[in-house]
Amino acid sequence: MAMDPAEIVRLIKDGIPDAEVRIEDLRGDGDHYAAYVTSASFRGITRVQQHQMVYKALQGRMGNELHALALQTSPPDA
Repeated sequence: MAMDPAEIVRLIKDGIPDAEVRIEDLRGDGDHYAAYVTSASFRGITRVQQHQMVYKALQGRMGNELHALALQTSPPDA
């Protein structure tokens, strides 16, 4: 079942309120997305920790409703 990109953005912003999120549908099938997430809360933490924050914000949908997500995270001005 495909997940709406607006729902992905909403979930990430709910979990990381200061996040700027851009979603790209990689194949046009609604199942393979890239997410570009920028947040000041990523400052001083590793890329793995940044990704863990995003996955937590997705509330277990990764691998279920959300089939594939290429994730790029960074603090602003990085």
